Amino acid sequence: MVRLFILLAAVALVLLILALISGLSAERVRNLPRAAWVLVIIFIPIAGPAAYFAWGRPVSGPRRSPSRPSSPDDDPDFLRSMNVEKSRREREMLAAWEAELNQEREREVPQENEQPDGEQKDEKKP
Repeated sequence: MVRLFILLAAVALVLLILALISGLSAERVRNLPRAAWVLVIIFIPIAGPAAYFAWGRPVSGPRRSPSRPSSPDDDPDFLRSMNVEKSRREREMLAAWEAELNQEREREVPQENEQPDGEQKDEKKP
């Protein structure tokens, strides 16, 4: 007889805990305010949680997908912004390399009046 009482007490405790967790974590509850359901669950041992599961628990409808991606690499807007940022940095780097290359070419190209070894060309006048 004692074992049956311990088993029923354990079942009542598990039912109480599950009903409290469900009632407090639900976005909305039916038929009564949330505080009233919590009081019913706590003060009416087995019938309170059973009543909550029968009449207070919200009707489960189709689950909505999360409005936001769970991580940045799942977010298409984030990935697009990363691609735009990477393209901008690559264009800036390419422009800097081209400017550096043009400066090196200008230093290497001799002036019109200069010989490659540094001597001036003699200009002939007619």
